[in-house]
Amino acid sequence: MIKRIFKWILTVIGIAAGSELAYLSIKYFEITNLFGYELKGFSLVSSIVMGGLITGIIIFLISPWIINLTVAITSRVEKLLQSATASEIVVGIVGLIVGLVIAYLISSGPINLIPIPWLAITLSIMLYGLSAYLGISISSKKREDLLSFANQLRKSSQKDREKSVKQENKVTPKILDTSVIIDGRIADICRTGFVEGPLVIPSFVLEELRHIADSSDSLKRNRGRRGLDILNKIQNELEIPVEIIEKDFEELSEVDTKLLKLAQVMSGSVVTNDYNLNKVAEFQRVPVLNINELANAVKPVVLPGEEMVVLIIKDGKESGQGIAYLDDGTMIVVDGGKKYIGETIEVIVTSVLQTAAGRMIFVKPKSAIDKVS
Repeated sequence: MIKRIFKWILTVIGIAAGSELAYLSIKYFEITNLFGYELKGFSLVSSIVMGGLITGIIIFLISPWIINLTVAITSRVEKLLQSATASEIVVGIVGLIVGLVIAYLISSGPINLIPIPWLAITLSIMLYGLSAYLGISISSKKREDLLSFANQLRKSSQKDREKSVKQENKVTPKILDTSVIIDGRIADICRTGFVEGPLVIPSFVLEELRHIADSSDSLKRNRGRRGLDILNKIQNELEIPVEIIEKDFEELSEVDTKLLKLAQVMSGSVVTNDYNLNKVAEFQRVPVLNINELANAVKPVVLPGEEMVVLIIKDGKESGQGIAYLDDGTMIVVDGGKKYIGETIEVIVTSVLQTAAGRMIFVKPKSAIDKVS
């Protein structure tokens, strides 16, 4: 039943195509007589109808063969698609699309310039068929090369994305000032891995360290040499990258001002423990890493009412006060502790004062509080 339907559909298509072909042939070949009859009016219509009928009869006779051929081709294509992998199908489709695009570009150009329409249409159909076949054939045969090329493009784009992400997450340079180098704690902090490089040592800071190391004052000389030893320790013993920047700002005289200017130029952070430099940097919107603030942040929290044992080593500024220190250097002010200088006593925390320079803990001897209670 289905074959009969397709048979009549093909016959109707053949009649229409034959009539159109007869009309175009008569018009463009300028045929005026056919078998001794002048093609005009009824004879013209009859010729066109006759051409359609002849073509329809031919198509009707060969339609079984056309249907069988179509079924065979369809079955073959279906089997090929079933045996093909997904990548082969995708590559074939891409090749087909590329071939059709190329055929369209060619047919819309040179072929359209052909003055004979039926010839141009025929060539266009042939071109589309050939381009589609070549697109599928070439892409299927070169499937491995195309997939390899696609993978390279994907990896290249992925590397570009990773590179852009790395640039966005670029580590900020840490510019060391003279005070933090002499202090020495920066080396221990870098060893723990909490600070990422690169560490930047400006040439004018090195010059200032050299002057301090050459000072006639023994204290300054020792501090300068200690700073140079710390730099050698960081550069030789630690894995963190160290860069020496020769850039100088001759129009500026003070080292601190040059540091802030260099930090702005490099989009870096200044590492210091200088309270005044910290404040100036904050005012100029330059990021600062203050070693003293870091040290205060990691000190153990002490709450009022806690008890501790301290060694009072000297008297305080106020009358009757004694001074003690924790192992991390935190100052403890003991109210009424002057008389206990040189002794180890139990104290109770009364208050804690946090300043930019450090933390101060105020305590009272436990024995004095027990007597009051």
